[in-house]
This record gives sequence, structure tokens and C-alpha cells, in this order.
Amino acid sequence: MGYLSYENHDYPFEDRTLAHLHIVIVNKLRHGQSFAMSWKDVTAVGGGRTSIWLHPSSNLRFHFDGSRSPALNGDWLAQLADSAESSRGLIIESEERAPLRALESA
Repeated sequence: MGYLSYENHDYPFEDRTLAHLHIVIVNKLRHGQSFAMSWKDVTAVGGGRTSIWLHPSSNLRFHFDGSRSPALNGDWLAQLADSAESSRGLIIESEERAPLRALESA
């Protein structure tokens, strides 16, 4: 389990999810775009939902537990990127909601 470190808080994500988020978030921020990101919290941390505001000067760190980059699902990336462009912001949905189309790892 990796994590996204944001403004001195660590948020746990599976490495596969984090790899997809990394691409979407970096692409948005490198274009100078700010956006919200939201997800459902696991019951181990009390359930509920978390939402954060990301902007180009955000203090972010992506930490992956594994040393290998996972294969990427192009449809899931597209779904996450489309979500990030919406007025609701990037909503983290499960990969199962996106059809599988593997991309080669970079």
C-alpha cells in the first residue's frame, strides 16, 4: 500500500490506484490547473469521504510500496481524467467501473 502525501497528511492508496492518480494529477498540475479530488474513506479510518483541493503549488509526494510500475488501464485513466475536468473534480472510482484496456508501462 502506497500513499499520497498532501500538505503533511498521508492518504493510503493501493499502488495500482496511485499510479493512475499520479498520471492524472501531474498532467493537471503541469498545465497550471487547480481542482478538487475526492474519495470514499475505508472503514478502518472511520468511513466517510475525503476531499482535498490540489493546485500547482501543492506540497505533494507519491510514495509507492512496490518498486515496479503496474500496467496501466487506459480506460480507467480516461475516466479519472474526465472526472478531473468536471465541476465536481477528480472523483476516485474503482477500476472495475472502467473497461480494461491495458497500456504499456512507461
